[in-house]
Amino acid sequence: MAEQVLLLNATYEPMKVVPWQKAVHLFFQGKIEIVETYDRQIASAHLSMRMPAVIRLYRLVSFHHVRQMVKFSRETLFTRDSFCCQYCGKHFDKHDLTFDHVLPAARGGPKTWENIVTACRKCNHKKSGKTPEEAGMRLLKKAERPHWSPAILVMMSLNCRGPKVWENYLYDASRTVFSQTVEPHM
Repeated sequence: MAEQVLLLNATYEPMKVVPWQKAVHLFFQGKIEIVETYDRQIASAHLSMRMPAVIRLYRLVSFHHVRQMVKFSRETLFTRDSFCCQYCGKHFDKHDLTFDHVLPAARGGPKTWENIVTACRKCNHKKSGKTPEEAGMRLLKKAERPHWSPAILVMMSLNCRGPKVWENYLYDASRTVFSQTVEPHM
């Protein structure tokens, strides 16, 4: 993990994790300041410096479009649904969960946030190629695209194991939301 650097917006909000080489490149372009460093030294023929751990952009980047860009994946789907089967309401380990197409794929149901939910194997098998109504099942909540802040996505990419030097920058509000949706089920 010491190879990774936490990138903060100009307002100190976490944005994403970047490789240390990218951080050094941004530093020499004059786009960021180095806020925290690791103990490790990096060197070239003409320069030696401590490896960046946390960097901050000098210019503010708008979060409006960033919040819309949550990638569809098993992890983000299960996190959106709180690792809970959307039919029976029980919590499961991620290895015991599956995707379920609300409108079955065989009937043209798309692979989108609005048509895929988390289901346990038992409920997914019971529903099979039917709609929830046809199977006599009810969704606990409507399937929607999540709109998480970049801080939540940073922590998801770390699986809650960032370097200690990052702790002050992954603020409590994000940590609370993230721990409610991911930690109990890892």
